Amino acid sequence: MNNSPPLPRPPRRPLDRRFVLWRTVDTLIWATVVLGALGAVWFFAEVTRPWVGPVLIVLAVVYAVHVAVMPSWRYRVHRWETTDDAVYALTGWLTHKWQIVPISRIQSIDTEIGPLQRMFGLATITVTTASSEGNIEIEGVSAADAADAVDRLREVTATTVGDAT
Repeated sequence: MNNSPPLPRPPRRPLDRRFVLWRTVDTLIWATVVLGALGAVWFFAEVTRPWVGPVLIVLAVVYAVHVAVMPSWRYRVHRWETTDDAVYALTGWLTHKWQIVPISRIQSIDTEIGPLQRMFGLATITVTTASSEGNIEIEGVSAADAADAVDRLREVTATTVGDAT
């Protein structure tokens, strides 16, 4: 008989569908930079070809698989939700990480929108607590949903009694 407590239900909100395209483009940019730099070394420094060539091939395969699998996989797994009691996040690849931060523990709520995220209308919400283990980062939220969630969290945390530690 299993006496362990049941896992909480997954957070209800999926990431914005544009997350897949954003992460695909982001990974392609990094792949181009890394593989381009290694390709330049291979091309211009003949002495490095015996070891740079195989590294270049392996990295090209890794990036190709990463681009093909990672964005969709993360989109299917990652979920988030904010309530008047807590912020919830589910992330992970092979193992899933559930995070729950009670409102009373929140020290700051931030929104980040990088240039590429701006192009796709996305944002990242970061909820910070006193514990380094308690921080939640929710990537791939529509900028409008992020603004609404952050505004709501600020309202709720301002009226919540707690020590935020």
